[in-house]
Amino acid sequence: MAELLFESYGVPSVAFGVDAAFSYTYNQRLGICDKEGLAVCSGFNTSHVIPFVEGEPVFEACCRSNVGGYHVTDYMKQLLSLKYPQHMAFLTWEKVEDLKMEHCYIAQDYSSEVKLFQNKTKEAEEKTRCWQLPFTPAPVEEQPSAEEIARKAAYKEKQGQRLREMAESKRASRINELENELRGLDFLLRQVEKVDDDSVPEFLSDTGYLSKQEIESSISKVNQSLRRTKREQVELEEKAEAATAEKFPLVDVPDNMLTPEQLKEKKKQIFLKTTAEGRQRARQKRAEEELQREKHNQLEEEKRLENPEAYLEQLRTKYKGLLEKVEQKKLLKSNGNNSNGNPTSGGVGRGERMNAAKKERMRLLTTAAFDRGKGEDTFGARDEDWQLYKLMSKDNDDDDEGPDEDEAELIRISSRLQDIDPTFTAKPESGLRQTADVPRSRTLTQEDFQISMAVERFRCPEILFNPNIVGIDQSGLDEMVGVSLRRFSPQGKGLEEKLTSSILLTGGSSQFSGLSDRLEAGVRMIRPCGTPIRVIRASDPIYDAWRGASSYAASLHFPQQTFTKMDYEEKGEDWLRTYKFRYSL
Repeated sequence: MAELLFESYGVPSVAFGVDAAFSYTYNQRLGICDKEGLAVCSGFNTSHVIPFVEGEPVFEACCRSNVGGYHVTDYMKQLLSLKYPQHMAFLTWEKVEDLKMEHCYIAQDYSSEVKLFQNKTKEAEEKTRCWQLPFTPAPVEEQPSAEEIARKAAYKEKQGQRLREMAESKRASRINELENELRGLDFLLRQVEKVDDDSVPEFLSDTGYLSKQEIESSISKVNQSLRRTKREQVELEEKAEAATAEKFPLVDVPDNMLTPEQLKEKKKQIFLKTTAEGRQRARQKRAEEELQREKHNQLEEEKRLENPEAYLEQLRTKYKGLLEKVEQKKLLKSNGNNSNGNPTSGGVGRGERMNAAKKERMRLLTTAAFDRGKGEDTFGARDEDWQLYKLMSKDNDDDDEGPDEDEAELIRISSRLQDIDPTFTAKPESGLRQTADVPRSRTLTQEDFQISMAVERFRCPEILFNPNIVGIDQSGLDEMVGVSLRRFSPQGKGLEEKLTSSILLTGGSSQFSGLSDRLEAGVRMIRPCGTPIRVIRASDPIYDAWRGASSYAASLHFPQQTFTKMDYEEKGEDWLRTYKFRYSL
């Protein structure tokens, strides 16, 4: 420091002193403390206990600890960040420092204070402080009134009626178009029948058709479309049989009457006929299902128009029952056969519900794996092995888990309720019921933006007396006083009593409420009974050190306490080690 001041900044003279000593001598001149006493200075990074005899500090008997206000602030920031991780942006160092100086205090009995908060007593609630963070409440969505709900329902009904009328008009127009097309095809077919077979292609050249069979096929398709549009069941048995007979003429002919080429053609026609019949059956089944749905919807609409309130209540009841049933099924699938709703530890879930085919395949696989380890693997050498392979194949598994009719019905009823009930809200489908440990989304309130400080108020500054809380194996303030006093043992008991009768607290971290009483109680425990103990706080723990140094610098004797640049150049750095500043002028 001297080298920097003299050589870099050109300072003419320098004097070095200790802040705690300046603060003690300044308060001594104010009459707050005596010439003999202890200066307990708890600063930002360190804490010191410096004894004073005849107004001069005895640095040989001082005691130091590497714990100060920095550690208190850092510990408090850690605790609040762990407690409120969602508000870490607000927990800046400067803000935590302000909270520490405003709300922290020293507990007289740390264990009793902790139990007070553990029991959640009324006194603990009174000592708890809350810091309200900036909060903007979410806009409250007003529930629609009965008139608004009725108006929306009427408007929805009007829109539905309009859509039904438009659909009916479109269907009538489509029926008219199909009937006109059918009459035209029938007329064309009658004209073709009057023409010779050789003249048919020439006659049909301008119509877009190539043969009489093509016209008949078009008539069949138009008839199907017309019946489907009229919501009638499509009956195609007779025409399908006739078309099949014409299209596959070799199917019913015995094999002994056919040539080898015709036999190949017959096999091909049998395959095509089977495929065509399958497609025809699928189309017929879809048409029947669609017709059935139309009839069911028509009956549902009639029930609704007859008694809307009863119909709506019936739908809600059915929806609730199906929802519980579907959730129970999914719960059983997840937990196996355990029907109490709680997953079983060590269970296999859906594996417990294997059907007979799955169990048999599992048995065969296990047996094959066991036999493979006995010797040479000869699986597949015999024809019986391939039969066993077919049994183990998943393709032959008759899975009993087909489409769930209850889920389909639940979706249909939910869609229907959404159409006719404006207040209905479908519940999201879930495989399991919500458990207690799954957080549910909710609207944030003002309480969610509050930081509560309870045990943190006294737990953080407690490290001044118990540094081991933050992992620092050093003495607290009361123990440091005892260490410093023990170094005066050879000088007699009277000096120790004088020192304990004037203990001055200074430094920024000495401003905590309750620090004087706690330090007095701690010193009393390590001193003999009847020892006079007086703990006082400096007039201004933060700025008294500067005021003391300022008054020394303004005195006439101050130049005698300094050394100049010439002394530094002549005597060197080692002379600084023997430099001592006299605080009593």
